[in-house]
Amino acid sequence: MRYPVVNKVTGEKKDIYRSCDDVMEWYAENPDWERDWGQGAAGIAEVGEWKTKNVQKNPGWKDVLDQVRKVPGNTLAKDNLY
Repeated sequence: MRYPVVNKVTGEKKDIYRSCDDVMEWYAENPDWERDWGQGAAGIAEVGEWKTKNVQKNPGWKDVLDQVRKVPGNTLAKDNLY
């Protein structure tokens, strides 16, 4: 994830890219830096149904899932598109 941060001493701004778990460790290791809330609390997200996003971007994905459903013992639901 992208985290906009600002240096409390110098005012320098930058973006750091860390996982949710790693960002807290980064803040502990860099006490002069804090989250730049002026840049917003959340990143830009895609709009749309998350379950069908992969099928819409990759039309062949539905065919792959159909082949998986043919395998004996599969547990993939018929309406599962992700």
